[in-house]
Order: sequence, then C-alpha cells, then structure tokens
Amino acid sequence: MSSPAETRPTGKRVAVIGGGPAGLFAAERLRGAGLPVDLYEAKGSPGRKFLIAGKGGLNLTHSEPRPGFDARYREREAAVASWLDGFDADALRRWAQGLGVETYVGSSGRVFPLDRKAAPLLRGWVRRLKEQGVRFHVQHHWLGWNDDGSLRMRTAAGETTVRADATVLALGGGSWPQLGSDGGWVEALRTRGVEIAPLQAANCGFDIDWSTHFQQRHAGSPLKPIIAHWRDAHGTAHALQGECVASGYGIEGSVIYAIAADLREAINRDGHAMLELDLVPGRELQRLHADLARPRKGRSFGEHLRRAAGVDAAKAALVFEILGKDAGNDLDAVARTLKRLPLRLLRPRPMSEAISTAGGVRLEAMDARLMLRALPGVFCAGEMLDWEAPTGGYLLTACYASALRAAEGAVDWLR
Repeated sequence: MSSPAETRPTGKRVAVIGGGPAGLFAAERLRGAGLPVDLYEAKGSPGRKFLIAGKGGLNLTHSEPRPGFDARYREREAAVASWLDGFDADALRRWAQGLGVETYVGSSGRVFPLDRKAAPLLRGWVRRLKEQGVRFHVQHHWLGWNDDGSLRMRTAAGETTVRADATVLALGGGSWPQLGSDGGWVEALRTRGVEIAPLQAANCGFDIDWSTHFQQRHAGSPLKPIIAHWRDAHGTAHALQGECVASGYGIEGSVIYAIAADLREAINRDGHAMLELDLVPGRELQRLHADLARPRKGRSFGEHLRRAAGVDAAKAALVFEILGKDAGNDLDAVARTLKRLPLRLLRPRPMSEAISTAGGVRLEAMDARLMLRALPGVFCAGEMLDWEAPTGGYLLTACYASALRAAEGAVDWLR
C-alpha cells in the first residue's frame, strides 16, 4: 500500500477560477485531497447565479432514474454519463444532507431542499469551505495567462498575477452576464489553441412575429394545458404536454425550454422552426367539430369558443392570429387549428436572457480527466463545457459531476 505522503500531492497549490457550484465543488474535493486551494471569483461574493436560480425554489437535481437521466444530455449522453457514474443525483442529495439540507421529490420529479431556498445551503457551504482552509479571493476577474504561465487577474487595485501548479476553470457559460457568466473566457482559451464550440442560448424563449393587437392584449398570457408538437433534426415527430407563456416577443416557458435545443437547431438549419400547439388536449377533433357546431345564440365567436370548447381568451386570440378576424366562418379550419396551431419561430432569445447556454470547450479538446490537451495542468468543469440539458435539475447535477471529475483529475495529475 502507498503511504499518505505518496498518495497526497502535498506542497502543490491549485487555483480554482469561478465561484459557482462547479468551482465550489471542485475546491471542496481538492481541499479534501490535502491540497492548498485558492478560489478566485470575479464578483463580490460566490454563487450569485446559484442564488438567483434558486429564488423560485432551488431545483437541485431530478429523481428520474438512469439511463433516462443520462439521455437528457442529448449528444453528450455518453460523456456526461461517465461523470454521473462518479457523482449522480442520489450522491448530490446525500451531499446536501451532509450540509444539513434535507431534500424532497416534488410532483414533477424535481428535487428541492425542504425549505426550497438556496441561500441557507450556499451560506453553509461557503462557511464549511473556509473552515476547511479554502482561501476565497473575490473581485478577481481572470484575464488569461502571462507568457510565463502565471494567471492574470484584474482586481480593484489593478492587475495582479497568480502562480498555481494546477488550475481548474469553472467560469460558466454565457447566460446571465450580470452575475458573472459572461463567456469572456472564450478568447483567452481560443488563443491558446483550445477548440471552442460557439456559445448559443439554451433553455430560452423564441421570437414570433405577433401582430400588434395580440402583443398589446395578450402578452404574458399563460397557455395551459397544451401539447407541443415538433420534429427533431432527423425528422422524427415528438410531442410533449405542459404549459408555456405567450410573451410580447414570442413564446417561452417550461415546455419551450424543454425542447429549445431542437427548435434552435432547426432555426440554425432552416432559418426558422415550426412548432404546433394542441390548445385543447382533452378534446378530440370529432368532438371539437360537434362542440363548435352548437348554436351561438348571438354570442361573439370568441365567447362561443370559450363556452362551447373551453378555450380561454388567449387561446382564442391565437386562433384569430392564425386564421384572421373571420375565423368563425370556417369551423373546420378552427377545429384543426385548435388541435395543431402552427407557430413560426424566428430566432432564439439573446444569450443574456437564456437560463443556460450550449457550446463551450469541446470535450474532444480534453482528456478523460477534463484536462485541456493544449494546456497540461488546466482543467475545466461546469457549464463552460460543450454540453447542454433541460432545466429540472439536470444542469446543476452535471456541473457537480464534472467538477468532481476535474478535481480528481487535477489530484491525479499533481501526483
């Protein structure tokens, strides 16, 4: 057996850059291996995006069993699955429990802390890391490297340099730049020969060319329940029930976020994406025909839709948006539109509005330990890597799992 002195890479200093969940978790595991760890955060405190994301209820992970869980990572399923082998959803719940945070599974399968709050977990986590010896340096914005390999940092007092024996980058993607994930790291890595997939909005809304009338009257209206129908890049038809929102710019909400990757890729390929909504999931076409054929008794057609087919004002307005103000003259077209309302999506919303981003450091640019092939001793973790997933806890789980892989890779490399 090896002695502790032989297995612990003592005397080596590691810099972790980025104070989000991936950076904090990497720091925790590195410190647990006995390494001196300095964590650098561009903002005034760590975990700002984590706090905002948890404002409506911190969704830590999801209870979906594997391999269904793994499939949420689309083209990167195999790679992310290998990370999850080391740290999966159950491990994340046990980790939270170790911080005194009990969790529960909601009706949607999502996993939350009992109090649904992010702040107590983050406070306890940072406090424990400091007690364990992790040194925090806030308002240190990473700029890249000097010619001698030292790390460049911009601080309130001016630029400074940092030397480290290994570096873990956990800089986030390009969404929510005001919280620190601004994608500013892309050029620093690209100039060093690291292959980067372009950052794109993920888990986002999409623009639709609504009429002024619809925008003014119905922006912000929830559309529920609905069934979304779309086709993926292979032409395979898919359907997903849920809810969304007709916004002033177009459409957003949980169902849209869940299928955003396919919609975005269709726009990249064809210049637009077609989405069809079943506005009345509980009624078959034949029943709709019978419902709509009832006598109107002097009521407006919009009111007739509400009474006869259970269609609210926003859904009725969508029918008029597609068929025009004389929609009531063709009941067959109205019934078909209610079951498959066609929407032409023009573009995803800007990255700054997205929940997360796709693209980033290509996994092919790293070895299995998540060390950059072009920069030995530099490891990457979290959302800055080229993978994506829907909301629901999948994003956060992969951030933790990749952080563990990168931290263990750094420990192994420093041996």
